[in-house]
Amino acid sequence: MTYSEDDHVVLESPGFQLVVVAVAAHIAASIELVSPPVRREDTPIKLVFPVCCLGAARTAAANLGGELYPVEREWGVRVSRVCDGHDPQGNVLQVREPGPGAQSPEL
Repeated sequence: MTYSEDDHVVLESPGFQLVVVAVAAHIAASIELVSPPVRREDTPIKLVFPVCCLGAARTAAANLGGELYPVEREWGVRVSRVCDGHDPQGNVLQVREPGPGAQSPEL
């Protein structure tokens, strides 16, 4: 985390910055969170995060209230191994682990 205030957090790496803005209180009051969360797959955006290890990312996601699909649903893209999942609110995301010959992400 690079910076935060009550209404937003800035996450940053050398080549990317993500600003996560809190939902306004009057809108948040109308949102019903369920467990497990309803996946929001009908969005035009899917965030992809580089990770060093899909297994460790799977464990971390579960510990933080999200989920990555099981190993059987991983697949290869170019020189990466990838897996979809969702955050605790159901927002779909993807993680990518570098394969042989790929440069490891700087985390």
